[in-house]
Formats: sequence, C-alpha cells, structure tokens
Amino acid sequence: MANAPIRLLIAASGTGGHLFPAIALAQKLPDYQIEWLGVPNRLETQLVPQEYPLNTIAVEGFQQGFGLSSIRILAKLALAILEVRRILKQGNFQGVFTTGGYIAGPAVIAARSLGLPVVFHESNALPGKVTRFFGPWCSAVALGFEVAAKYLPRAKNVCVGTPVRGQFLDGAIDAPLDLAIPDGVPLIVVFGGSQGAVAVNKLVRESAKAWFDAGAYIVHLTGDRDEEADSLKHPQYIALPFYNNMADLLQRATLAISRSGAGSLTELAVCGTPAILIPYPFAAEDHQSYNADVFTKAGAALTLKQSELTTEVLQNNVLNLLQSPDELAKMGEKAKAIAVPDSAEKLAQLVREVIET
Repeated sequence: MANAPIRLLIAASGTGGHLFPAIALAQKLPDYQIEWLGVPNRLETQLVPQEYPLNTIAVEGFQQGFGLSSIRILAKLALAILEVRRILKQGNFQGVFTTGGYIAGPAVIAARSLGLPVVFHESNALPGKVTRFFGPWCSAVALGFEVAAKYLPRAKNVCVGTPVRGQFLDGAIDAPLDLAIPDGVPLIVVFGGSQGAVAVNKLVRESAKAWFDAGAYIVHLTGDRDEEADSLKHPQYIALPFYNNMADLLQRATLAISRSGAGSLTELAVCGTPAILIPYPFAAEDHQSYNADVFTKAGAALTLKQSELTTEVLQNNVLNLLQSPDELAKMGEKAKAIAVPDSAEKLAQLVREVIET
C-alpha cells in the first residue's frame, strides 16, 4: 500500500472559468487518482465524466439577504457537507482542490473537518466572497493575479497564474483555421466567455459594417442564448455559437473583443492577443472590472464600460486600433508579458507540496 496512488477530489463546477483550470491541473497529475465533485445539470456533466468519475451534490449560493429561502439553502448546505464527508471517507481521499464558487463551501468544510489539506485556486483579481471567507481555512490559496493577495491577508497565498487548456500550449501558432478567412486580412474575434454576451453581440452587429469597409473579417462567437445570432449576413462575417479551436483562432486574431472573465483573459495573454475588454456589469462585486484593470494598466488591452458604450464608441475604438498596427503589436507583447504559460505545472507542484508533505 505504500505505493498506492494519491487520491484527490477536485471540486469545480459551473462555467468554463471554474472548470478549465481544474481540468488543466488534473492533466498535470497523471499519477494521482482523481475524482470530481460537481452539481447536476452544469457544464461539468458534459466535460468531466469521460475523463474522471463525477460525484454530484445539490448545493446553491446565497444570492440575496437572509430570509426564508436562506433557511432552505442552509439546510441544503448542511446535507451537502455530510455528503462530501461521506465521499471523502469512503474514497480514502488525501486532499481536495477547488476553484471556488458555491461548491467550494461544502468541499472545504468537509475536508477540514476530516483533517484533510485543501488547495484553493482563485483566478480573479478580486477574490470572490467564498474565497475571502474560506481562504484562511485552506492549506494554500493559489492566485491567478498577484494583486488578489491584498484581499486575502490571512491566507497562505501563492501566485501561480491561471492554467489554460492544453491546446493553448501546443505551439501551433499561425496554424490554418477551418474557417473561410483569407490570409493577411485583419481579423476581429468576438467572444463572451463560456456563456456568451448578448449585449455585446448586439453592439458588434451594429458596428460591423464600418469594420467590413475597412477590410476586416469578423468571427463572432455568440453563445447559445442570443435569439438574433443569425440576423447578420455578410461574406466577411462568421457567426458561431462556440468554436473549439480557440487557441489557433486567438493567435490568428488581429484584435479581440471580449468580456473579462479570468479564463478569457488568461487565453488572450497566452496567445498575445490585443483586446478591447467589456466587463460584464452584473458579475459578482463587479470582479470583471478588476480583472480588466490589470490588463489595461499593463497596456495589454483597452477597457470600455458597457454602461457607457454606444455603437459609435465601439466602432471608432476598433477602427483606431486597426489603423495602428504598431500599437496592436505593443499591446500583444504586453499581453504575453502577463501570461504564465507554465501555470498548470506551478499549480500541480503546489498541490503535490501540500498533499504529499
């Protein structure tokens, strides 16, 4: 039994921003026996089961002040903690890794109640409420941005960056895309993270004619919640709900227009893609604006507030950048300077240090 593999439970649920870093970490721990903790009917049920056993629990977050619904949520939380304790004990797990969100609460509490170590990864510049509350309970908090440490004064913080999917590290720069985009033309890539961005989609469609006239092509990843996704037809415009080969697409892009979720920013940085960032205004505690601020201060991106954004403002900012290739090149270089390409390795090393000592 001395050589039995270490068993790790990964608690990551919901969006790509929570799941992709956890999957990237798992791939760097091939000698570990890994199982997953998720929630029914979320993205993990599509991405995880073909690679790792998936355990699901019923849990939800507190969206508003304390009331009758909070009592129901607390009861669910208590049951979830008991269920995670059962999973940890029956599976003889030796540690827990989590990327936050409301699944982290029961995972951290259950693990610590059993004396098991926990590594928590926080990808945002402004740590979420769950991270700020549970961070001090954890053996280590791995940070995507150094600036996040000031919000976690009682936690054991280690800055490792945020891991990206393996496709971003394969070195396939300028690989041909399976999209009808001529060589040499300016390419604008628009995406809103794993959930899309309907408000941004509308502004882009309204602005697109001026960009077409400037010779640009647009690849617009609309997400699956935009009822008008097919409303614009033009030979220089490609609209898709999603696109799997994001690494090659962003490496080919002249400019990206994006939300500023931590996962999207990490991918932009690794690819060295200059960007116009439009933070999602309803993100918890406006954390996307904090993320965007890191890139804007570094000179890697331009940030535009959605509340102040008009078609004319977006149209002109994009045209100005398309007409300034030197500025775009500088932004791309500064984006690459933010990137931590070996983030997954650093995070895996931290997990090993915590769990194996």
